[in-house]
Amino acid sequence: MNSDPLIERMRPFGTTIFSEMSALAVRTGAVNLGQGFPDTDGPPEMLAAAAQALADGANQYPPLPGIPVLRRAITEHEQRFWGLTRDPDTEVVVTAGATEAIAATILALCEPGDEVVCFEPYYDSYAASITLAGAVRRPVTLRPEPDGRYRFDEAELRAAFGPRTRLVLLNSPHNPTGKVFTPDELALIAGLCQEYDTYAVTDEVYEHLVFGVPHTPLATLPGMRERTLRISSAGKTFSCTGWKVGWATGPARLVSAVLRVKQFLTFVNASPLQPAVAVALGLPDSYFSGFTAGLRANRDRLVAGLTEAGFGVLPPEGTYFVTADIRPLGGTDGVEFCRELPGRCGVVAVPTQVFYDHREAGRHLIRFAFCKRPEVVDEAVERLRKLAPGVPRGQ
Repeated sequence: MNSDPLIERMRPFGTTIFSEMSALAVRTGAVNLGQGFPDTDGPPEMLAAAAQALADGANQYPPLPGIPVLRRAITEHEQRFWGLTRDPDTEVVVTAGATEAIAATILALCEPGDEVVCFEPYYDSYAASITLAGAVRRPVTLRPEPDGRYRFDEAELRAAFGPRTRLVLLNSPHNPTGKVFTPDELALIAGLCQEYDTYAVTDEVYEHLVFGVPHTPLATLPGMRERTLRISSAGKTFSCTGWKVGWATGPARLVSAVLRVKQFLTFVNASPLQPAVAVALGLPDSYFSGFTAGLRANRDRLVAGLTEAGFGVLPPEGTYFVTADIRPLGGTDGVEFCRELPGRCGVVAVPTQVFYDHREAGRHLIRFAFCKRPEVVDEAVERLRKLAPGVPRGQ
């Protein structure tokens, strides 16, 4: 009998890099700028609504698609910010975070052997979900250019499409690079989706976290509403990553397909938290602009600190991550660099090479999260100064 009972196709997937690096932070007492979770709570109106829902007895199974008040709030939010009109009864499903929405969508839409075009580096659950479905990844590499922006090669994207292409998986604003896809890039993707008659699945959990550049949902482009499933969640926008309340919206036939799979994954989730997220989605514009302004200040603080420490810094256009090139500091392997970093300066980061199929493309890049209190970012910056060329180790 084989000593490893795990199915062959899932054996490459071990403990996530986030778990490894967070455990390293705890063990060493380092400042954790690795895993992307805030260290403050979300808006008080949302927290109060959750407490009230608990007290009011909202503790049993909610409806499979999500409670009506949340589904309405999601559709109103999409209309308000992106001009998308949805039917809350047939075109929305609430999920256990965006991760379940992604998994349920891929499992619902992909047969074994179907191909999924995605952009690398990618959030690690993408690869696992595609593999679980028996589908095949067709990654297109995002590469940093001299101006600090990540771009892809148009010919490489076109070559990734073919007769077996079932869907395109697009994350914008993009984790881990911080890239926000431009209107021209989105138009190219939309055109290929229509040329090859493929679906688009868009992970937009950082939709509000952009810094001076607009985010455009792919579903708003001509010809894309009826072939796009749009995924988002409350975790990033409202600093409640542990609540795991996400959603998928799109045409009824696609949402129905996701529901058929979702019911056999978690069935339902987070009953008392759903009405609280509905409250949060209806907060005034000042909440969203203020939250993003605070993150932008943290971004600028961390970018300056990393630059001073000697990294090659790639300032993000969105999300709450900064990627940095370790080669100016003599680094050649991001995993090795990140494992040594807590001992060198007391800070934890994440190596981005683990998010590539083509590992060499990201071997020299690592990711820092700035979704922390300003004083925590400042402490990390102070510690990172120990890496600066000319600063003796131990100072």
